[in-house]
Amino acid sequence: MQILEIWVASLLTLCVFTFLYRDNPLYRFAEHLFVGVSAGYLLAVQYQNVLRPNVIEKVAGGNLMPLIPAALGLMILGRLAKRTHGLSQWALAFYVGIYSGIAVPSYLQAQIFAQLADAVKPFGAGWAAINSALVLIGFLAVIAYFYFTAPQNRVHKAAARVGIWFLMVAFGASFGYTVMARVSLLIARVQFLLRDWMHILPPA
Repeated sequence: MQILEIWVASLLTLCVFTFLYRDNPLYRFAEHLFVGVSAGYLLAVQYQNVLRPNVIEKVAGGNLMPLIPAALGLMILGRLAKRTHGLSQWALAFYVGIYSGIAVPSYLQAQIFAQLADAVKPFGAGWAAINSALVLIGFLAVIAYFYFTAPQNRVHKAAARVGIWFLMVAFGASFGYTVMARVSLLIARVQFLLRDWMHILPPA
């Protein structure tokens, strides 16, 4: 079974790699198989970890409150038919409102307030002072770039230009991190092919 699993994984990996040449039936087969298996696995996990313990078992024990979120979940499926499309909008509005009320304070605490605290904290000594100064300058410059409600004078325009540079550095670092993560996945798959399937590399 282990040899069969290695062969199946290797052939599917090669099917995905054929997209480097052009779109073809082998790549579409692997793509559709991946999406279908992922959807089936996610459905089974959601049933075992969410629906069964939180709805079915509690309702069987006499607690009828889980029927309310279960009914909202079924109302979302109303998007599949034109006659019940309005019911899905009510359920989506309820879920979006609840999620916004929970996520917005958490996002403010984790992103905005934390960044404000880093920007105004006292300067340390040596490189810590330079780091704190860069954080404060970058924060003020980016805020100046996104401040559109007042006419820009010479100082404001210069600060906004500095903010653009800070934004470009941040976007470049984020893009570089994403590329490194994807290259790491590629290296892992190539190592799998050369080590576990073709036995060219020594075992780990």
